[in-house]
Amino acid sequence: MKSFPLNFLSIALLSTFALAASVQAMTKPEYKAQEEKIESEGKMSKAACSKLAGQPKSMCLVEAKGTTKLAKAELEAAYKPNAATRYKAHQAKADTAYNVARELCNEKTANEKDVCVKEAKAAQTAALADAKVQQKTSDANMKATEKKVDANASAVDDKNTANYKVAYEKCDSQAGAPKTTCQDQAKKTYGK
Repeated sequence: MKSFPLNFLSIALLSTFALAASVQAMTKPEYKAQEEKIESEGKMSKAACSKLAGQPKSMCLVEAKGTTKLAKAELEAAYKPNAATRYKAHQAKADTAYNVARELCNEKTANEKDVCVKEAKAAQTAALADAKVQQKTSDANMKATEKKVDANASAVDDKNTANYKVAYEKCDSQAGAPKTTCQDQAKKTYGK
């Protein structure tokens, strides 16, 4: 019975990632439909928990709530893809894993329970730290990409100007109409 909650959570997490991958470039009505579906599935999961009693029921409810929260965060990240929504999705994942682990700790007693809770908290802290690193790295990469694009555009412009000057200078060896034609062709070729 102990493996059921972890397997259930794994399946739920995988399904949310599949959902997130499948909802790129969605419209607001599609977003609302997915949101209602998540709500409905969350209610069904919680209703299924009512058949259980004691610790299994508590575990089931924690998993259902966490899975719903995570699915909503993943949906939001897919609908509005930015660093903040992706971070919130990572945060929901870490919180869900922590809450499930904490609930598992309730089956233990004394020092074993205390250690279990500390381990769960440490895992959550590590996951949140990793999410923050990923967010900052993503932001830095985006800024670096923007700078690279700007530098490339500037380099292309500089090369174009240099090539124009060479072509224009070559025209100086000619005179009259051929020189004018050559200069016009250089201007046309290099957009000057």
